[in-house]
Amino acid sequence: MSLKSILPGKLGFGAAPLGNMFRDIPEDEARATVEAAWRDGIRYFDNAPFYGAGLAELRMGEALAGKPRGEYAISTKVGRIILDEVEDVGARDLGEKGDVFKYGRPNKIVNDYSEAATLRSIEDSLVRLQTDRIEIVWVHDVAQDFYGDEWLGVFETARKGAFKALDRLRDEGVIKAWGLGVNRVEPIEILLALEGRRPDGFLLAGRYTLLDHDRALQRVMPTVAERGLGVVVGGPYSSGALVGGPNFEYAPAKPEILARVAQIKSIADRYGVSMKAAGLQFALANLAVAAVIPGASQPSRIAEDRAALDEVVPADFWRELREAGLVSPHAPLPV
Repeated sequence: MSLKSILPGKLGFGAAPLGNMFRDIPEDEARATVEAAWRDGIRYFDNAPFYGAGLAELRMGEALAGKPRGEYAISTKVGRIILDEVEDVGARDLGEKGDVFKYGRPNKIVNDYSEAATLRSIEDSLVRLQTDRIEIVWVHDVAQDFYGDEWLGVFETARKGAFKALDRLRDEGVIKAWGLGVNRVEPIEILLALEGRRPDGFLLAGRYTLLDHDRALQRVMPTVAERGLGVVVGGPYSSGALVGGPNFEYAPAKPEILARVAQIKSIADRYGVSMKAAGLQFALANLAVAAVIPGASQPSRIAEDRAALDEVVPADFWRELREAGLVSPHAPLPV
């Protein structure tokens, strides 16, 4: 089943901020944000046990409880088990993600991509999300940004464990689709080349944005499109850098990134185009993209994202970005 047939709409909700990403979000604010997404008509919600050590799933489960289950789709991730035991949050090794979730729950996070852990992770997520099913399962972070030089070994464990389990669960109808949820292109390349494993698509965060899309265009998007698979674009604002935030890739943005943002914004301002519209509409112009899932931690952000999606962007804006070398010559642009 294609991702586009599973996902109800091109705009989804990325739940990472609900796990207290970067800041301690009050419960009522988190709840109000999910409610705002629902009122807006958003019906695709992406989550992960990793987000605040289960906090994002718990909050989403509470917020969606009572909503008609047949009206929305959930994706979550496997690869981490959340224990009742607590640990020193500051001592966690989160690779390049650093202390992104230092305000999350202190529950111990165990990395495990085996078949047994995959099944347990799904069961635990069902409880936290207060639901009886999950439409899409992504294998989370089997990439170099989290595991460094060990990432290929972790990928191999997932190949023998998580991939096998999810292939079976999809074929049995327990889930509708599976794939990788990663911040790097290379794991997707490898999985696409594997014999015997049949992913339905991928959640690619931060790698198909206005600020970073060359590698994905060259190595992933054409194959995904040819096979009728789909990509969900996470982090379309590049951790906020594209829309004026201080972070890029979960860390303070480097001067060259800020300079690129300034160039794009200078052109956008002349055309009266919002940076959010530029980011969302660029991602969705690629036929391989099934949906975008900007994260939100405040209700007002939902309205901004919807407005950005509906905004009319002049063709000359995209042409000028291309001429300035700010968009790859191979990138599909909105019509």
